[in-house]
Amino acid sequence: MNNQETVDQLNELKLNGMATAFEAMLNMPLQSRPTVEQAVAKMVEVEKDYRRNKKTALFLKGSKLRYNAVLEEVLCSTSRNFTKEQLYALADCGFIRRNENLFIQGKCGCGKSFLACAIGHQACFLGYRTMYYNMNRFVEKIMVSKLDGTLLKFIESMGKYQLLILDDFGLQPMDDNTRLALLQILEDRYDKASTIVVSQLPIDQWYDYLGEPATIADAIMDRLVSNVNRIELKGESLRRKKGK
Repeated sequence: MNNQETVDQLNELKLNGMATAFEAMLNMPLQSRPTVEQAVAKMVEVEKDYRRNKKTALFLKGSKLRYNAVLEEVLCSTSRNFTKEQLYALADCGFIRRNENLFIQGKCGCGKSFLACAIGHQACFLGYRTMYYNMNRFVEKIMVSKLDGTLLKFIESMGKYQLLILDDFGLQPMDDNTRLALLQILEDRYDKASTIVVSQLPIDQWYDYLGEPATIADAIMDRLVSNVNRIELKGESLRRKKGK
């Protein structure tokens, strides 16, 4: 078997990373080529990186994150009430591993959504399946699913994501169908997955937003607030700063 046949068979076996590494070694001068043991180790390493990058790209595409944000771009300062230590604590996504929720609260334009998307990006990189929904789209999706008979399927699909991001929570009114669907989604995810809620509203105003009946509001709050981490961003609008 010649070298090209080896490359072709590696690709046929979907060992594309190994094929790339093997071709790279073939192009090296003979005196610089690694030993058999070194070559195999390198090919395995490249294949592992290739698969992780491919998986990350797939998760990122499926997540529908609003911003292509990364943690390195998040602004940390005392004036924002968000430190580098807090950022580092989020970087390993330990809260997802522990099935904890995260609330990010602050005024309009302070970078809440950007931070949430940066965490979502990091989660995808670490192999956590992630989904982002703006509450406008979330409510719309539930309404459409209710009409076309796919609501149960949608609710069940939310359980497969290890991280769910609900952005602009509190801006879009919710009807009874939306409240019940949200409760079911949170119930299915309780102590099994993590949810990031991004909102301008302080938590003490969420009951008013969730509305009647109070029993549903209580149930939603119970599943959100239990085992939760909180970040309250402060400072002036970052959008206004960019506009100056």
